[in-house]
Amino acid sequence: MKIGILADTHDNLTALRRAVDLFRGLGCELVIHAGDFVAPFAAREMEKSACPVRAVFGNCDGERRGLKTVLAPLGGIHDEPFLFEYLGKSFLLVHRHEKLAEHLAKHSPDFLIYGHTHKPEVRRAGNTLVINPGEACGWLSGRSTVSVLDLESQKAEILTLA
Repeated sequence: MKIGILADTHDNLTALRRAVDLFRGLGCELVIHAGDFVAPFAAREMEKSACPVRAVFGNCDGERRGLKTVLAPLGGIHDEPFLFEYLGKSFLLVHRHEKLAEHLAKHSPDFLIYGHTHKPEVRRAGNTLVINPGEACGWLSGRSTVSVLDLESQKAEILTLA
């Protein structure tokens, strides 16, 4: 069971399409977006993932009503922190990184996923796997990245979008 993870797409349709194509090609059964779609037209690309989507609002997601409308049929977009379970595992989804230690202490999830920094990271914090997929848009670093989580092995890798 694979889960596609992305964040900080910032209306970059080309990168979003590449990410969705990659996730579909790898057989991902869930896609998680850690904030900053920016506009609803970009979020529509998630419909092509052909699987459920879990997302949180980022600081650049201005048209919240439109994003809710687009993403509701796919699984929705939520305020952070958003705690959910999937196949018996707990996920804590946030956009901003400032309160990661506080969130870990309060919730102790199996996986904590965040964005905002535009810097990819995969690390362990106790029993929690912490994942930042980096920036899918590639606007700041020049590198478009996403992550794929293998739920069975509980390992995640950072992938660069071509």
